[in-house]
Amino acid sequence: MVGIEEITEYKKGRYRVRLDNGMVWPLYRGEIHSYRLAAGMELSKEEYDKILSEVFFVRAKKRAMHLLERMDRTEAGLREKLRQNEYPEEAIEEAIAYVKRYHYIDDARYAAAYVRCYQNTRSKRRIMMDLLSKGISRTNVDQALECEYESDECEKIGRLLVKKGYNGSMQPKEQQRIYAFLMRRGFKSEDILKAMKCSDYLT
Repeated sequence: MVGIEEITEYKKGRYRVRLDNGMVWPLYRGEIHSYRLAAGMELSKEEYDKILSEVFFVRAKKRAMHLLERMDRTEAGLREKLRQNEYPEEAIEEAIAYVKRYHYIDDARYAAAYVRCYQNTRSKRRIMMDLLSKGISRTNVDQALECEYESDECEKIGRLLVKKGYNGSMQPKEQQRIYAFLMRRGFKSEDILKAMKCSDYLT
């Protein structure tokens, strides 16, 4: 049995149902009336599971699909968005399983696309750290870099120097600004300095 501790309105027609197991269910007024919920009542396991299945499982799947229509996401990123929307963990797991079943989310695909998108402007190390910070497994990150990463680091630095209009007659402050820009992209200091001293970029 799970008890309902309180029901409070937080927006017009929307309520938070606080349960004694620590969970909080965001529900509409009509849903509260439909399931005849009230503070102080006890929910049987069957009633508890019924609400999860009929309300939150359905709603979480729809929300997950809506989020994925707007932009591709990692599994960890989608989980976090659903938690922010106050879905119960059971509903989040159901939604994640649903979108994975139909390949609406695929961390390996996401990692590969990310590498292709950023490999010309960021270092291999920076891309690796970006993907790991998004919750993608090291296995998927390594595979994506191995299969998709093609550009030479020094060549990329050179292209970015040209794009930034770098030349040897720049004031030290401007050179430092470009150096800092490349460092933020994850390039190694020695590679940056070597490229900045290369005659191809000096005038």
